[in-house]
Amino acid sequence: MNIPFLGHRHDRSGTAALPADPESIAALLSECELLRSQADEAGVRLDDTPASLEALDQVVPRWRDDAEILPRLGNDAGLYLGTVVVRTVAGAAWRIRPDGEPVVRLASGREVEVVESGREWATSGVPELSQLYAEVSEL
Repeated sequence: MNIPFLGHRHDRSGTAALPADPESIAALLSECELLRSQADEAGVRLDDTPASLEALDQVVPRWRDDAEILPRLGNDAGLYLGTVVVRTVAGAAWRIRPDGEPVVRLASGREVEVVESGREWATSGVPELSQLYAEVSEL
């Protein structure tokens, strides 16, 4: 997911730097409008908690039949997974790579490609979002 409106600011190492207000970026990345709409239709409340990831894993994946929605929903699922991680795992934060791809950087320095994980989940349901969260939260 390329986010061109964030600009191409880089630090001295060539790493994309977040704008001065990372909270605004986190709020923007947490919108996940399509996923929230689909979840609402399925009666699932997305409250940015690990329990909501478990509930998403139980939703019947009707979107898999719609080639137009599938990639967008996958992006949203990844961003939502990242939102839950950033809000609940100590030291986790969003980082925007030079190519515009948002990733979650853990306190250990490891980066998690949540958008790619969301795409895999939307396409096949594997791995489950709650499983990914459990793995990330233990790192």
